Amino acid sequence: SLECDIDGKYSYLQETTIAPRIKSVMLIILLFQEDKKCFICDSEDPFHDSLNPDSHRIENVVTTFAPNRLKLWWQSENGLENVTIQLNLEAEFHFTHLIMTFKTFRPAAMLIERSSDFGKTWQVYRYFAYDCESSFPGISTGPMKKVDDIICDSRYSDIEPSTEGEVIYRVLDPAFRIEDPYSPRIQSMYAITNLRVKFIKLHTLGDNLLDSRMEIREKYYYAIYDMVVRGNCFCYGHASECAPVDGFNEEVEGMVHGHCMCRHNTKGLNCEQCLDFYHDLPWRPAEGRNSNACKKCNCNGHSSQCHFDMAVYMTTGNTSGGVCDDCQHNTVGRNCEQCKPFYFQHPERDLRDPDVCEPCNCDPAGSQNGGICDRYTDFSTGLIAGQCRCKLFVEGERCDLCKEGFYGLSADDPAGCQSCACNPLGTHPGGNPCDSETGNCYCKRLVTGKQCDHCLPEHWGLSNDMDGCRPCDCDQGGALNNNCSSQSGQCECRPHMFGRQCNQVEPGYYFISLDHYIYEAEEASLGPGVNIVERQYTPDRTPSWTGIGFVRVPEGAYLEFYIDNIPYSMEYDILVRYEPQLPDQWEKAVISVSRPGKIPTGSRCGNTVPDDDNQVVSLSPGSRSLVLMPYCKSLDIFTVGGSGEDVVTNSAWETFQRYRCLENSRSVVKTPMTDVCKNIIFSISALLHETALSCQCDPQGSLSSVCDPSGGQCQCRPNVVGRQCDRCAPGTFSFGPSGCRPCECHARGSYNAFCDAETGQCHCFPGVYGRQCDRCLPGFWGFPSCQPCHCNGHADDCSPYTGECLSCRDHTTGNNCERCQAGYYGDPILGSGDHCRPCPCPDGPESGRQFASGCYQDPVTLQVVCVCSVGYIGSRCDECASGFFGSPDEVGGACQPCQCNNNIDTTDPEACDKKTGTCMKCLYHTEGENCHLCKQGYYGSAVQQDCRKCVCNYLGTIREDCEDSENCRCEAATGQCRCLPNVVGQTCDRCAPHTWRLASGAGCEQCGCDPARSLGPACNEFTGQCQCMPGFGGRTCQECQELFWGDPDVECQACDCNPRGIQTPQCDRATGQCICNEGVEGPRCDKCSRGYSGFFPDCVPCHQCFALWDVIISELANRTQQFLDRANALKITGVTGPYQQTLNTLEEKLSEIKTIIAQNPAAEPLKNIGNLFEEADNSTDTDLSALETDAKSLDHISQQLHLISAGALDSITKYFQMSLEAEERVNASTVHPGSTVELSAQTRQEVEDLINEKEQCPTASPSLLSNGNKAVTASLSNMSLQTCGTPAGASCAESECGGLNCRTDDGRKKCGGPGCEGLVTVAHNAWQKAMDFDRDILSALAEVEQLSRMVSEAKQRADEAKQNAQAVLLKTNATKEQVDRSNEDLRNLIKQIRDFLMQDSADLDSIEAVANEVLNMDMPSTPQQLQALTEDIRERVESLSDVEVILQQSAGDIARAEMLLEEAKKARYATLFCMSFDQGLSRMFSIESENAASEETLNNATLRLFELEKSVEDLKQKAATNSETVDNIEEKIVTAKRNAEEVKKVRNLGKMLRESQQNPDPFAAFPLPLLTDLENTYENNQKVLEDKAKQLVELEETVRSLLQTISQKVAVYSTCL
Repeated sequence: SLECDIDGKYSYLQETTIAPRIKSVMLIILLFQEDKKCFICDSEDPFHDSLNPDSHRIENVVTTFAPNRLKLWWQSENGLENVTIQLNLEAEFHFTHLIMTFKTFRPAAMLIERSSDFGKTWQVYRYFAYDCESSFPGISTGPMKKVDDIICDSRYSDIEPSTEGEVIYRVLDPAFRIEDPYSPRIQSMYAITNLRVKFIKLHTLGDNLLDSRMEIREKYYYAIYDMVVRGNCFCYGHASECAPVDGFNEEVEGMVHGHCMCRHNTKGLNCEQCLDFYHDLPWRPAEGRNSNACKKCNCNGHSSQCHFDMAVYMTTGNTSGGVCDDCQHNTVGRNCEQCKPFYFQHPERDLRDPDVCEPCNCDPAGSQNGGICDRYTDFSTGLIAGQCRCKLFVEGERCDLCKEGFYGLSADDPAGCQSCACNPLGTHPGGNPCDSETGNCYCKRLVTGKQCDHCLPEHWGLSNDMDGCRPCDCDQGGALNNNCSSQSGQCECRPHMFGRQCNQVEPGYYFISLDHYIYEAEEASLGPGVNIVERQYTPDRTPSWTGIGFVRVPEGAYLEFYIDNIPYSMEYDILVRYEPQLPDQWEKAVISVSRPGKIPTGSRCGNTVPDDDNQVVSLSPGSRSLVLMPYCKSLDIFTVGGSGEDVVTNSAWETFQRYRCLENSRSVVKTPMTDVCKNIIFSISALLHETALSCQCDPQGSLSSVCDPSGGQCQCRPNVVGRQCDRCAPGTFSFGPSGCRPCECHARGSYNAFCDAETGQCHCFPGVYGRQCDRCLPGFWGFPSCQPCHCNGHADDCSPYTGECLSCRDHTTGNNCERCQAGYYGDPILGSGDHCRPCPCPDGPESGRQFASGCYQDPVTLQVVCVCSVGYIGSRCDECASGFFGSPDEVGGACQPCQCNNNIDTTDPEACDKKTGTCMKCLYHTEGENCHLCKQGYYGSAVQQDCRKCVCNYLGTIREDCEDSENCRCEAATGQCRCLPNVVGQTCDRCAPHTWRLASGAGCEQCGCDPARSLGPACNEFTGQCQCMPGFGGRTCQECQELFWGDPDVECQACDCNPRGIQTPQCDRATGQCICNEGVEGPRCDKCSRGYSGFFPDCVPCHQCFALWDVIISELANRTQQFLDRANALKITGVTGPYQQTLNTLEEKLSEIKTIIAQNPAAEPLKNIGNLFEEADNSTDTDLSALETDAKSLDHISQQLHLISAGALDSITKYFQMSLEAEERVNASTVHPGSTVELSAQTRQEVEDLINEKEQCPTASPSLLSNGNKAVTASLSNMSLQTCGTPAGASCAESECGGLNCRTDDGRKKCGGPGCEGLVTVAHNAWQKAMDFDRDILSALAEVEQLSRMVSEAKQRADEAKQNAQAVLLKTNATKEQVDRSNEDLRNLIKQIRDFLMQDSADLDSIEAVANEVLNMDMPSTPQQLQALTEDIRERVESLSDVEVILQQSAGDIARAEMLLEEAKKARYATLFCMSFDQGLSRMFSIESENAASEETLNNATLRLFELEKSVEDLKQKAATNSETVDNIEEKIVTAKRNAEEVKKVRNLGKMLRESQQNPDPFAAFPLPLLTDLENTYENNQKVLEDKAKQLVELEETVRSLLQTISQKVAVYSTCL
């Protein structure tokens, strides 16, 4: 830029004063060196050094730097204050600052203004005033906050100096940093076209205030030596020089002009515009080295004009904004780069070619936009230069052809052609579907219409099929015709028909079968000798007849059928279904048809002759039926022409014949009908009835109102028959909502199996009565062989089935009232002469004091022996037994069981009090009046014998609840121990969540984990260590991580501790102070502490004299500190501080004197006044003397304190200096004197001395320096080897271990590393090992926590195993009790069977009845049933886990059971040869009874097996201990299977006995030894069961002891740390 003084251009400077060209008087003020003070100014002519030296025109302010410049100045009119100087520039200039030098006083107030529009508007730069508030009120005085703030400045308005004072103004204050000098705000401050200075007020000496004469005021005026205006012509950096503006031809030396000589393709007075056709970039000022030149527009030679568009410039990413104007050669576009519409760019011509655009060749009728083509080629967008853009339905190179499927090319059509609108479903695929001229479509075979959108008649479903549509195929019977909906294909159905083809019936309707019209002979008019034969249906066979049975027709008889339900007049076939009684053929049967009237000639039967109504046929054996069937061949659906026998049939009839549809309909027993026959018969039914028939199912006899659509059969209730389910089947009665009940007529008491349909009464034989003919008359029994009842005269009636007497009298009981009731004794048998008498036990059954179930008379002593009831003892049962209490000796008294909840020994007489029932000896750790409570220290259910010892963790339980670590109290019901605070668990063995420190014995403490620095609120249960986030440490994560210190919120620093002087690597987390060993101190624990000597780390205690001197020095230091404190107090209070009280006393006395004088000065004698004054003076002198003495004493003390403090300070400084020296020595080396470091220092010193000598002696040999360098190198190499492990002579780049001064690429020190043997590597390895050890400790703590958790889980599983074992014990006891009850029942049954067989009245009928009952019992006696039971057990066992071994063993047991079965078969055959009939029956009943017990045992064993298998999973860890239980289960299975095999033998034996009843065995007199053997076998099995039960009890006790031991161990191990 140009920078110069704006001078030399006088005509552009002007002043606004009054009469600037007249003579005036000039008075020089304060120029005392001048003799002459007044001059006459003459400014009419310019200044001349000799001719006119007193001219002071405005052009004199232009700086010339001439030697006589102080003789040139501008001067305003005298006495005038408001004066203006204005500089007018020929163009816009860049103004920077202004300097004015005044000859007189500087103005007391002035301002500087600028204009950027040649004086139209003005803006103030700055105000200047001596008093800104008075001269320019409201204008800020600064400081400036922004660079363009307008303030009032007082620095340049002072009255001094009186001459050559300056006013300086800078446009931009240097104090402000300008970020963007080209911003509009900054540029507006620089740019000016006019500059104006207004002088507002003169500085005066004040004489004008006293004298207002004009002569006084004319002494003051404005005068300026120089006015320097700094700036340059404003060209925005686009010009290096300026020239005169147009029309200015005067050459003035040094004048700066405003017309910029523009470069960078710019123009304008200030280069503020771009040249024409250079508008591709926006105009911008030049910036530094960036010229920001204007860029030429690119119009590809098709235009010479352009303009700049900012929107285009931003769209192009600020790269190009020029837009060409008036493009030529048929081009358009921003750069004339495109062709006009209807022209395209020739692909082989250059874009700048004048002929690059050629006209399009497109058919206007078929192309878009009247024939516009693609103007250029762009394959990415699918554009090809010159390509026509056809209308929607037009194609071709010129767009002159209609597309396939369109016709009628027209310019008026927006789409070009009309669509043929051919339905694609109705036209053939491929090729043009229509004629391009007429638009007619080419249709498929079954499609019609111009657009091929309709199906032919009787077709539907326009689709992609080959023929286009499908036939309606309406059912010929179900539909009215063959027309259907063209869309859905739905045919017109007859009533109650539905489906697309009308081939289905609605629910509740059906179509008939061909033999639908059946006429039962039982319902016809019967001729003479004809009778009805009913026949009962067989459940598993299809009947070969219809109706209730048959009608037996003898020869010569007849049947007359009445037919009134023919639906359609046509030919019918008559079928006669019958069952011949003889195998021969029935030679002649006459069938006659009687009609109600004459046949109309127009009907289908019009050609019938009379002979057709009388037919004679022969009935061959094997055929059955009377059915009226349509003559199907004559129906319309089967015929295509002809009539009668000459009818011509179609393919449907052939299909009907081929599938034998007619033959299947003629038979009563029908085979499943094919779908073909079913569909044809459906059509026949619809033709005959013109609708579907209603089901009309009987609401009481059917399950639903909907019937089978094929034939109309309703769903009948049990024993209900008929199509409509409207009658009972033969052999049933009582038709109703539940169906019909079977007659169940007794076969031996009734004539047949049929009964009355209403009452169900069977037809009984004489002497038999009852609805079913199944009972004897009252007083008799043994149906059907009825016989009198035998009751020994004690009953009138007996059971009709067994002969057992009913309602025995005279205290008798038994089947024949042959024995006394319980509580009575005697012989009630008729003829014995005895009767039943009450038992005296003690008072008899009617007395209210009878405690025996019965009694008997001893045959020897004839004494009555009582059989006491349970709970009673004594000869008369008048005492309570052990385990019972009460008052049996009182009327109404009784013995009842002691309410001890089964927790006493009932055989112990002292177990409970026999009077009160109080429990005395509680067992199973129970106590209480009823043994209903668990003892203290035990918990559980005393009622269920489940009191378990309390297992409480001693550390987590309240101390009052524990006597010692093994015995504690807990909650009696659940076993919950009372836990200390924050301790949980049934045994108080673990801390609550988010707590720790169970081992404290006072409860668990809160973890206190920092929520912002830990991973969660939980901590280690034993150490309390929280899980810290990376970068944090400490137990609660509130500190820095391990081996760091500081405030984690600010910064964490690594512990910088010397490992040889510390106790632990962790420093103080707050201060970073290392934990030093004894005798070591310092922040890093790297120097010996006070009282120790030697070189760290070998610090040894000093001599004991040091301790004595240390005490003395400490005392001196304390005294020194006391003196220093007193000195500091004197500095604060001053010297008078200690004597403040004395001074206060003096002031009080003076106050008293003043008071006396004030009160009565004349009353007191002058003598007293003088004495008072003298006393006051003396006192004052004395006090002042004392004050001076005290002051001297204080001064002396102060000097002593200063000396003492100085001495103490010297001592402290000395010791501090010694400490520094010791620290320097320690830091100088890490080993004893004579180390490598010290030797290195000596060598270095020697080398330095040699270097100094060399500098002093330039001629010395250079070998000295070489030797020194070698020595230093050798010493440093040795030190580098020991410190870093660097080999001798290796450089930093060669050695992997680095060196003392080696650094990595990123600037870090490189010393040591893997594979290096230096001290750094050793120290790092030691630190790494310490860190690894720390991690190992944390891992071990985690393992301890995991172990504790595992111990807790093991304890929990042990508790569960204990509970499961207890459940097994209870179930075992229950099984044992059930087996005992079964055994007792079995004994009673055996006894009853034995008594029955011993009776004389046990005849063959009774034995047979019992045998039948035994045979009817459903028991698992066959191998198939046993196998099914075994498979069921196997499936249930396989559903469990870990029981494969049991299944394998069970397979062996099954094999053994099969072997036993074979042995049992052999034993049965051997037994048959040595059994009598009576003994065989006895054995049968005995084994049957035993089988019942065995079956019950089998069920119990099976249930118990399931229960035990459920416990296998929980007890699998105790498999060795529980193996005996598994063996017991297997033995039970074997026993059950063996018993089941015995059942099989019993069933086989029963069958053989029934056969032997009709054929008596010749060996009937043989004895019966097998019954005794079976009883012995049962007793042995019973003993085995009892032994196994005892083993289970022992096993349960063993499990309990193991669980108790495990619980105690868990309680101990869970607290291990």
